[in-house]
Amino acid sequence: MAELMAGPFGPLIFFVPVIILFYFMLIRPQQKAMKAHQALVAGLKRGDTVVLSNGVIGKVTRVEAEQAMVEIAQGVNVAVVKQMITQVRDRTAVAANDTKTIAKS
Repeated sequence: MAELMAGPFGPLIFFVPVIILFYFMLIRPQQKAMKAHQALVAGLKRGDTVVLSNGVIGKVTRVEAEQAMVEIAQGVNVAVVKQMITQVRDRTAVAANDTKTIAKS
């Protein structure tokens, strides 16, 4: 064991595996989760049932570049930042006040 610590790069032998472990256990999963959330927000469309970061559930009535209009009760629409949408529950339901029909593809 003393032979490993003898050279100038001896202590690095123990830090390199720790750094690699941190990458695969912490950094990489966080990057994957961030990419998945960005894809979820980018795929947001009118009629989706969403859960906001504060737990409120509603239906998307309008989608803009940075924000979305979410109907949280009959006739009650709130503007939310799209990044605060944590989950999309139902992608097929039509919003309560939606007068347009969703085209079937």
